[in-house]
Amino acid sequence: MGSDADLRKLEAKIRKKEEEKGVKPAEAQQEKEKPKPKKEEMKSVNILRMAETNLDGNRKVIDAIRKVRGISYMTASVVVEVGGFGGRRLGELSDEERAKLEDIVMHIDRYGLPAWMCNRRRDPRTGKTVHLAVSELDFAQKTDIDFMKKLRTYKGIRHGLGLPVRGQRTRSSFRKGRSVGVVRKKEAPAKAGEKSDEKKK
Repeated sequence: MGSDADLRKLEAKIRKKEEEKGVKPAEAQQEKEKPKPKKEEMKSVNILRMAETNLDGNRKVIDAIRKVRGISYMTASVVVEVGGFGGRRLGELSDEERAKLEDIVMHIDRYGLPAWMCNRRRDPRTGKTVHLAVSELDFAQKTDIDFMKKLRTYKGIRHGLGLPVRGQRTRSSFRKGRSVGVVRKKEAPAKAGEKSDEKKK
């Protein structure tokens, strides 16, 4: 180990270098103490409201829009292909591009989506083939179930009873809070007067 004189010389050299750079020793210490922001902290988390859904702006467009009800993986890939968004992130898009993306997501059947990919083929009321998303899809599903209940079809009756509709077995499944097994009647406790009569006999 060096002596105290050697340490003093070393400190003096450091001070000279700092003065040459134009940084005062106190300021240099403060700069060293400041923690550098991490790359993750610098990247702001964007939550974007699009198609009635909150979407993560840090994810790629193809992954982010799959959170929208009615958009599957295959439909999302078609949306990206039609819009020409490539591998970009949702937060990187401009306002015009976001508006275009939302329009494609909500009305993708207008952009040449094949009929077999649409989720509402040959609508019973209109006869059109469309692709529904978000609240339109929820509304269509609710009206279909209500119509089946009104007609008293088998599926409508099952929906009304809250039982499985698609032919599943119900002996062991779907029993929560619905059917109860064999329950034995609990014997009522005898009254005081009845006990005394039994003893007399």
